[in-house]
Amino acid sequence: MTNLNLKHLRYFWAVASHGSIARASEILHLTPQTISGQLRELEQQFDTKLFKKAGRNLVLTDTGRSVFNYADEIFRLSNELQDVLAGRSPVAQQTLKVGIAMVVPKLLAYRILEPVLSLEEPVLLTCYEAPFVDLMADLSVHKLDIVLADSPLSPTLNIRAYNHLLGESGISFYARESEAKTYRDGFPQCLEGAPMLMPTNSSALRRSLELWFERIEVHPCMVAEFEDRALMKAFGEAAAGIFTTPTTVEADVLDKYSVTVIGRTDEVTERFFAISAERKIKHPAISAITEAARLDLFS
Repeated sequence: MTNLNLKHLRYFWAVASHGSIARASEILHLTPQTISGQLRELEQQFDTKLFKKAGRNLVLTDTGRSVFNYADEIFRLSNELQDVLAGRSPVAQQTLKVGIAMVVPKLLAYRILEPVLSLEEPVLLTCYEAPFVDLMADLSVHKLDIVLADSPLSPTLNIRAYNHLLGESGISFYARESEAKTYRDGFPQCLEGAPMLMPTNSSALRRSLELWFERIEVHPCMVAEFEDRALMKAFGEAAAGIFTTPTTVEADVLDKYSVTVIGRTDEVTERFFAISAERKIKHPAISAITEAARLDLFS
């Protein structure tokens, strides 16, 4: 293989970072045709595809993820070198790259990660949200340090990683204040026929809720289902239906949304995990996350 063309690599890095050739062309002030041509040359040099189509978007192949990780480090070091040559002392800063499964509530993800922001030694926190399987693929090639999920890694994925239980929480049910009085009396039987906003089947909570409704012989009317739990809360705030969150973030939900609690149950619980490529956690930021979660958030 001929010597690596860093200009081509930077174009690739820009497209991978921004998710599309169009966006990268705006950042680099180049035409999309120019960038597409440079990417083709880079793929020819590597003799492999770096991107694949996913609808209208481009996503990295397995090789593309590996190349991106190296490119990320190359350009980080390049920027650091420029600082040194300009007489500026680069600040050594540890990083933490976290993948957050789309089914994990955003308020809970913030509470889990919040301890990182107050560590004595500063840590650059980078968060990525995607479907669980995509995040595990990134973890397997060390693009991520940990993945936050609502279920443990299944052996069927054939990925070497380790589950670290952060804790579990019961469930709170919410509705807009104007609707809440209709459902608050006689909970949970009051949910019979009530409009319900549900997580999608990709969420462990969806299965638990359905089993619980069957066990207590209550049949809500599902009016919508959501992959994004923040969007589900927005619909609930607009009086589209009743929604749920882990009880551990109940105070945050009431503070942020114009809703009220209509009931709670510990018969349905959500468990949350930090999944890492290491059996023993060594990263100080991950240690802070797991310790705070177990001793405070889910205590």
